[in-house]
Amino acid sequence: MNKAVQLRARIAEPRILVVPGCWDALSARMIARAGFECAFMSGYAVSAARIGLPDAGLVSYAEMLGAGRDICAAVELPVIGDADTGFGNPANVLRTVQGYAQAGFACVMIEDQVFPKRCGYAQGLAVVSRQDATQRLRAALDARDAIRAAGGELLVIGRTDARNAEGLAEALWRCENFAAMGADIVYFEGPADEREMAELHRRVTVPTMLAQVEKPGRPWLSATQAEALGYRLQLLGLSLLNATIRAQKEALAELRATGSATRRVPFDELYETVGFNEYYATEERYLSR
Repeated sequence: MNKAVQLRARIAEPRILVVPGCWDALSARMIARAGFECAFMSGYAVSAARIGLPDAGLVSYAEMLGAGRDICAAVELPVIGDADTGFGNPANVLRTVQGYAQAGFACVMIEDQVFPKRCGYAQGLAVVSRQDATQRLRAALDARDAIRAAGGELLVIGRTDARNAEGLAEALWRCENFAAMGADIVYFEGPADEREMAELHRRVTVPTMLAQVEKPGRPWLSATQAEALGYRLQLLGLSLLNATIRAQKEALAELRATGSATRRVPFDELYETVGFNEYYATEERYLSR
């Protein structure tokens, strides 16, 4: 089944879809092997892992696209691609969405921050005007519709960062507008509490996503709680990166102190995880012919 069709069918189910964030082929494979049904290529995580810099508009379209090709090729499950602001004006958005679709993404997320953008909780956050946000999403939807007209499929998420930049009323207006324009999924970054989370569902009828970040002072809901509020997707964009950074720091401290890292997977599991057993099976299949 086409991955975008697969994602659309899954979102139509009543149970919530939990989506961890990844940044490369291995992290995507780990998500798949853990039993998750979808992954999210996080711009924050790709920027950190690929160029060692913060999510402040420094990672390029080409770098994100390259990471996306590797991720989508590595797993059978659908992947949502963080396309940030589309990397420029509406013409850039068209090219970005088309490129992401060709890379294998099932869904593309476009946001309304100023370009270059930054992490949703970073200092200096700002969003473009309503008109510019509308034009940007329209370009993304036009690219999606062209793909569908050609017999393909793609989903588009309309995201707004207006909650932290301009307030709840503006965030809700933009979500309503994005939904009315035809976005497949909408969400606003940074709801302050469950009341704000629930309010979104009184305003729109399209599927909604709840993005959660392990940041002090921010509300955290379980998947069951998010589902009860009406959300169809729960995005955990930084959870795996956060845990990976902690594991690396602890292992490096132990390596420096003792010369050995004790908290590690068995050697056979390491080889299996990176794909050696599958490679050996392929090698044997052709050697035996």
